[in-house]
Amino acid sequence: MRSHTTGDSADRKQAASDGAPGGVAGSGSYQRALGARQMQMIAIGGTIGTGLFLGAGTAISKAGPSLIVWYAVAGAVLFLVMRALGELLTHRPVSGSFADHAREFLGPFWGYATAWTYWIMWVTTGMAEITAAGEYVKYWYPGFDQWKTALISLVVLACANLISVKIFGELEFWFALIKVTAIIGMILIGLGVLLIGFGDAGHSASVTHLWADGGIAPRGVRNSLMTLQIVLFAYLGVELVGVTAGETKDPEKNIPRAINSLPVRFGLFYLGALLVILSVVSWQEFQPGTSPFVAAFQKIGIPAAAGIVNFVLLTAALSSCNAGGLYATARMLRTVGLNGDGPRALAGLSRRGVPALGVSLSAVVMAIGVWVNAVDPDHAFAYITAVSTGGAITVWSVILVTHLRYRQAVRAGLAAPSSYRMPGAPYTNWLALAAFAFITVLIGWDSGTRVALYVIAVWFALLGIGYPLVRRRERAQ
Repeated sequence: MRSHTTGDSADRKQAASDGAPGGVAGSGSYQRALGARQMQMIAIGGTIGTGLFLGAGTAISKAGPSLIVWYAVAGAVLFLVMRALGELLTHRPVSGSFADHAREFLGPFWGYATAWTYWIMWVTTGMAEITAAGEYVKYWYPGFDQWKTALISLVVLACANLISVKIFGELEFWFALIKVTAIIGMILIGLGVLLIGFGDAGHSASVTHLWADGGIAPRGVRNSLMTLQIVLFAYLGVELVGVTAGETKDPEKNIPRAINSLPVRFGLFYLGALLVILSVVSWQEFQPGTSPFVAAFQKIGIPAAAGIVNFVLLTAALSSCNAGGLYATARMLRTVGLNGDGPRALAGLSRRGVPALGVSLSAVVMAIGVWVNAVDPDHAFAYITAVSTGGAITVWSVILVTHLRYRQAVRAGLAAPSSYRMPGAPYTNWLALAAFAFITVLIGWDSGTRVALYVIAVWFALLGIGYPLVRRRERAQ
C-alpha cells in the first residue's frame, strides 16, 4: 500500500503546497481567499441545482410521494461520502482533493483516473447547464438566439474565474443565496396554504396528498426505484467543498462545519420543499419536464410564478457552470498537470493564483457542447445527466475506498490520524458502496439510462490506454 510518508516526488510536494497556509500566487500555490461566508454558501449551492428545480418534476410523475424517501436515502448515503472526504481533507487539505488522496492511498493510476473522470463529468454537465441557460433567457426574449445567451454566459463566467478565486466566491455566494431564498420562500408560502388556506390552492391543499392519491408509490416500487438516478443527479456538486479545500481559510475549522450542516440542508432544501409541494399539489398534477416549483406557484395563484421560477432556474444553471463546469474542472486539470498525468502547462498559475489554462480549456470544451446540445436538445440533456451520474458514482466510490485505505494506513502508523473521523467506518463505507452498486444496476436496467454504463466503460478503456502513454512521456522528461 502506498503511504504519503514514502515515495513522494517533487510534483507531489508541489501539490501538497497547495494545501499549505500562506500560499503565494505566482510561486506555485493557491491563495486562501474563500472565507467562512463563501464556503458555507458554496456548500449550500453545490447541493441545489436544476436537478431539484426542474428534474424533480419528472421524478415525481414516476415515483409520486415516495420520491421523498429516495431523497432521504440518497442524502444519508452522500453524507457518509462527505464525512469520509472530510476526514481525508482534515488529514491533508489540498485543492486536488479526492484525486490527490486517491493517488496517495490507492496509487498513481487512481489519482489520474479520478481527476480526469471528475473533469469530464463536470464539463459534460456544464454543457447541459450553459445550453439550458439559453433556453431560460428565451422565456423573456423569444427572438434572442439560444447560442448567444450560452456564449455570453460562458464568457462572463470564465472571465470571473480568470480574475481571481475571490470573484468566483462572490458570484457563487449570490447564486446560492438566490436559490436558497427561492426554496425557503416556497416552503413558507406552502405552509401558509396548508395552515391558513392562503391562495387559490387553500381549499384543496392537504398533507393527505402524500398517501391518499394512489398510495406512497402509486406507480409501483419498480418505477419508484428507477428515479434514484435522477435523485443522485440532483445531489451532484455536494463534493465541491472538497475541491475548495486548498483555497479555504482555516480548512480544519470550516470544512467540518460545512459538512456537518449537510443533514440540515438536505432536510430543509430537499425533503422540506418536496413535503410542502406534494402536500399543496397532488403528485398527479406534475408533468415530466415541468418544474414542480412552477406547478406549485401556479396552483397557489402567485402572480408571475413562471417568471420567478424561470429566473431561479437560470441562476441554478449559471451556478452549476460557474462552480462545477469552470472552477472545479480547472483545479482538477491543475492536479493532472502537477502529477504528470497531463500536459505540464496545466500546472501553471496566474499572478492572481488562478489555473488560467485549466479555466480556458474547460470553457472551450463546454463551448463545443453548446453546438452538441443544439443538434439533439430533446435527448442530449437526458443522456448527459445519466453520464454525469455515472461519473459521480465512480468518483464518490473512489472517495469511500480511498478513506478505507487511509484508515488502514493510520492503523499501520503510516499516516497521521484526523480529529474529524467518519462515524461507523469501515461498515458505513461498505454500506454506501453497496448503495452505489445497487443504483448502478438500476441505471443498467433502464434502457433510457443504460447508455451511461456504455460511456463509462468506454471512458475507462480510454483512460487505460492513455495511462501508459502519460507515464512514458513523464519518464522521458
